[in-house]
Amino acid sequence: MVRRLPIVSGREAVYAFKRAGWEVSRREGSHIILTRACMIATLSVPDHKEIKRGTLRSLIRKSGLTVEEFHSLLQKEKTFPFVFLKRKGQAIN
Repeated sequence: MVRRLPIVSGREAVYAFKRAGWEVSRREGSHIILTRACMIATLSVPDHKEIKRGTLRSLIRKSGLTVEEFHSLLQKEKTFPFVFLKRKGQAIN
């Protein structure tokens, strides 16, 4: 069964691609450019609140991942921001 692509922000997508070995190379306007040492291709991820599904699918294909692999990287990422957010010295639960 093929998973349906989730609606994610640009930053959530960048965190997932970073977990897959991509590194942020630079930022051009509203896009974050990711590179990987073993690949010639670069990923240009729009830094929008929501990335359209077609754009996200294209980025996943270009990165060499499957939708299932991206989804599992994204699930790991969902817990990431809450660990480091602090309010007056206390972690947010």
